[in-house]
Amino acid sequence: MSAVQKIFQMYGPKYLTLYGDRMPKSHKKTIRDISACRKGSFGTMVYECDDCRNLHFIHCCCGNRHCPNCQQSKADQWLDQQMKKLLPTYYFLLTITLPQGLRDVVRSHQKLSYGALFSCTNEALKKLAQDTRFIGSDRIGYLAALHTWGGMLQYHPHLHIIIPGGALSDNDQWLSSRQDLFVHTKPLAVIFKAKFKDAIKKAGLLDKIDSAVWKQQWVIDSQAVAQGQNSLRYLSRYVFRVAISNNRIKSIENGVIKFLYKDREKKKWKTMALDAMEFIRRFLQHVLPKGFMKIRHYGFLNPNSALSIEKIRELISFIHDIIALFIKIPELEIPGIKCSHCGHDLKFIFFAKPEPRGRPG
Repeated sequence: MSAVQKIFQMYGPKYLTLYGDRMPKSHKKTIRDISACRKGSFGTMVYECDDCRNLHFIHCCCGNRHCPNCQQSKADQWLDQQMKKLLPTYYFLLTITLPQGLRDVVRSHQKLSYGALFSCTNEALKKLAQDTRFIGSDRIGYLAALHTWGGMLQYHPHLHIIIPGGALSDNDQWLSSRQDLFVHTKPLAVIFKAKFKDAIKKAGLLDKIDSAVWKQQWVIDSQAVAQGQNSLRYLSRYVFRVAISNNRIKSIENGVIKFLYKDREKKKWKTMALDAMEFIRRFLQHVLPKGFMKIRHYGFLNPNSALSIEKIRELISFIHDIIALFIKIPELEIPGIKCSHCGHDLKFIFFAKPEPRGRPG
């Protein structure tokens, strides 16, 4: 049993008793799913060893995207898919963080606010990329992933963007950005702030926010990251990680959870102790609205793009006049299931359905 699952099994019922009448259904479902993950409640896969004929019964995971037991295989599969979309050009990693003064309103209106974070970022990037001082076209393409927590489980909504260094012209030619710069971050922050303020105003939430927030300088970070493979590997661990990983939890005793967090200023690992109810509260504030997509592809990296990845690779290589720029796509080996007795491959036999469960309240 994982540490997070143990916490939810031990203290989840008490949390539901205390706060269940004012909790979103998605939070209740997360508690129940994590508590029951790989316990047979979601069915059982039966395998047989090709060699020794031993049967193996593997209880299904809950599949909840906030469950730490369920994310590693998703990360591996996603990384494999994204590696196959890499382009033969340099990449940039951008991080857009919402300031502290916005976070109470954003947390209370997550679907609207997160949607605005994605859309306003896209509009701001396109507006600045169109400037001939940078690229000269708004036909950019990129991957964006929402992340909402810091190391102490605090609420810290921000967007990670992996973006190739260039754009497509109106006549489908490749226009390269500078190798060390996609766009300047200061004007990008100004444009993004103005667009986000407009979105908040249209939603009728402007009077709930301290006006000082709009006078602050918002910070956007940008790094040149060469060909992008390392950034994708980093992001695959990052976006499929849940609010806290099991290996950071050090003890669960007497209603207190102790876990490690990284002090970014001192670059040291420290220990934090939280009451179990506070730990669960902090964890649940990162549960996303039902159906909300936290990873999105824009422009020519969108699956519905008129130009294929292969065609864009050709355009880039033609501009650079270096065919060797074609990226060799690394093959990722995702290990199969092995027999615990002899180490040979297992063969799927059948799926045993779970007993019907009551619907969450």
